Amino acid sequence: MIGSIAGDIIGSVYEHSQIKTKDFPLFHPRCIFTDDTVLTVAVADAILTGCPYQLSVREIGRRYPGAGYGGSFIGWLHSDRPQPYNSWGNGSAMRVSPVGFAFDTKNEVLKEARKTAEISHNHPEGIKGAQATALSVFLARTGHEKEEIRMEISQRFGYDLKRTVDDIRPTYSFDVSCQGTVPEAIIAFLDSRSYEDAVRNAISLGGDSDTLACITGGIAEAFYGDVPTTIRAKVHECLTPDLREITEAFCRKYIS
Repeated sequence: MIGSIAGDIIGSVYEHSQIKTKDFPLFHPRCIFTDDTVLTVAVADAILTGCPYQLSVREIGRRYPGAGYGGSFIGWLHSDRPQPYNSWGNGSAMRVSPVGFAFDTKNEVLKEARKTAEISHNHPEGIKGAQATALSVFLARTGHEKEEIRMEISQRFGYDLKRTVDDIRPTYSFDVSCQGTVPEAIIAFLDSRSYEDAVRNAISLGGDSDTLACITGGIAEAFYGDVPTTIRAKVHECLTPDLREITEAFCRKYIS
């Protein structure tokens, strides 16, 4: 989970100023957490407390009105009667990593990932993106090799994971869909040598950088183990007290 949040923070300055290189300062002075972090923490809070996902996401999401939500999600967040709006956006995938850390079977992970998505992103692609991300985290943390993860995710969800980061980078552009984000984020992990290298891969694609790095970062943390101390310290510095408290409680229970 720290890996997802760190990816969001590192990628935040490149969301609207994309780059096509892995050579960049890991933490730019203007790095901040965005909606990816807020909603990831909200999902973690729901798992910790047993609160329905919708209630936790709306309650914590409303605390941070300027976090960078999409227009449709803002409407949902503040609606008196929120209903899913058939979104295929990558918001369902960016917030789901806690599911991959907290649940202990494939079936549980897939079921809970669906539940986190369908409160708002109930389009089949929105649900698939959340499930693929959460299952990748689960497989990575339970000792599966990269080729096993590649095969399981590509066969189950139909994603083309035979490409490489170098294949994708030249023509890839900003894309907020699950179908145009999740496979690329998984490939950024599969092509990596370390947690940091995975996040650099994701950002170097030149797309929706904070979300790509958030998705990749969660999988990379699960695979490589603990996020480097310097990166953890920066996350601690960037988070507000309430988000930090939930994050630390979740990590103590499910990751540490």
